[in-house]
Amino acid sequence: MRERLLILSLIFFQFIGAQKISSVEDKIRDIYVKSLTEGKSYSWLEHLSKNIGGRLSGSLNAQRAIDWIKDELNNIPALDSVWLQPVMVPKWVRGTFEYANIESSPGNTINVNVCSLGGSIATPTGGIRANIVEVESIEELESLGEKNINGKIVFFNRPMQSGLVNTFKAYDGGLGQQYIGAAQAAKYGALAVLFRSMNLRLDDHPHTGEMSYGSLPISKRIPAASISTNDSELLSSMISLNPHLRFFLRQDCKNYPEVKSYNVIGQIKGTEFPDKIIFIGAHLDSWDLGEGAHDNGAGVVQSMEATRLLNIINYKPKNTLRVVLFMNEENGGRGAKVYSESVSKKREKHLMVLESDSGAFTPRGFVFDTSDKYFERILKWKPFFEPYYIHLFRRGEIGANLRLLKKDALVLSGLKTDSQRYFIHHHSEIDTFEAINKRELELGAATMAALIFLTDHIGFE
Repeated sequence: MRERLLILSLIFFQFIGAQKISSVEDKIRDIYVKSLTEGKSYSWLEHLSKNIGGRLSGSLNAQRAIDWIKDELNNIPALDSVWLQPVMVPKWVRGTFEYANIESSPGNTINVNVCSLGGSIATPTGGIRANIVEVESIEELESLGEKNINGKIVFFNRPMQSGLVNTFKAYDGGLGQQYIGAAQAAKYGALAVLFRSMNLRLDDHPHTGEMSYGSLPISKRIPAASISTNDSELLSSMISLNPHLRFFLRQDCKNYPEVKSYNVIGQIKGTEFPDKIIFIGAHLDSWDLGEGAHDNGAGVVQSMEATRLLNIINYKPKNTLRVVLFMNEENGGRGAKVYSESVSKKREKHLMVLESDSGAFTPRGFVFDTSDKYFERILKWKPFFEPYYIHLFRRGEIGANLRLLKKDALVLSGLKTDSQRYFIHHHSEIDTFEAINKRELELGAATMAALIFLTDHIGFE
């Protein structure tokens, strides 16, 4: 009799467990169906890209985006509160379009595609024309020294490593050089610097990005620009044939004093544990060349949509759900810093911090930064994502915005997409709405919503 009761008990608990799993699967299926059939992420992104456009920190478009996003969040019924968090941000203006050419001999020139790097100073009004020296690294620059650099334009021709399947690693390989290259070249008397565009494809679209002069005095600073991959190949081949050819660069960008901007934050107060926060977010600023559709309009609308999806499946979060859209990720990280300082001051604790910042491509899974204990528990959720072919769960480095929150969160996470096409568009004039695939964007929003649902419904304990 006793053994029979034990067997019945085991059957009963297995039945209850199976019912719970089935219920979770049904909710996640509902999230994906609603996103693909009733989603708003695509129409939101069209408005953000086409009606507002590039949203460089401190610009009019950035403020227009803030106002529009605040209004849209207020229209999501489940949100209890929406507010703006003030942030002081740098203001840099590109000015008129840049111009450059290669002079192979007096009077014979070939126009090439360039763009200023964010934070660069302008050239003199008449531009700069000088001999050019090609290098691949800071170390090679240093080995040439002032004797070979003084009075010339330095051309950093370092391609992204095409052999790396992880394109973000390939990008990181050249990022540091682009960031400090102008300051280093200026020490040896360079007049300006050019950087091969950070793009795995050969095309005519230069990619901008952040650069820094460090502690270099204003009087010693030199202009910095990016040159397209096609024109980098051309310039390199021409230098090999004629080391004495000259290059012309003109740009009139300018740095202004800092201005006030805002993070946009919306919140649903938890029904059971209002003091525990689940964060979902992205950066809402972008560079100015394109429309900022992949970087990072996609992350903005996916974060907004994930919150809306939980509402339309009638899910009431037990923990507080907070949407945070940062300003100034691209050229300073001020928004994330202000938010993290506020969290520390209020002693707020986050269960999970989830970010989308890898474009609106097919979602593959997530990267996590957490302890062994919590990662082992999260791994048990992989089967819920397998029906959607989204089950890459790995540990790794999280974006700069989230790393500041590590001390205040149990789990840091980032949505990972198929990144093979990302750097074609990244920071360039072709980062536009036309490059967005509707279903891929919607799948990403649903995937974020599903992870938030599991974190809230099941938790880590």
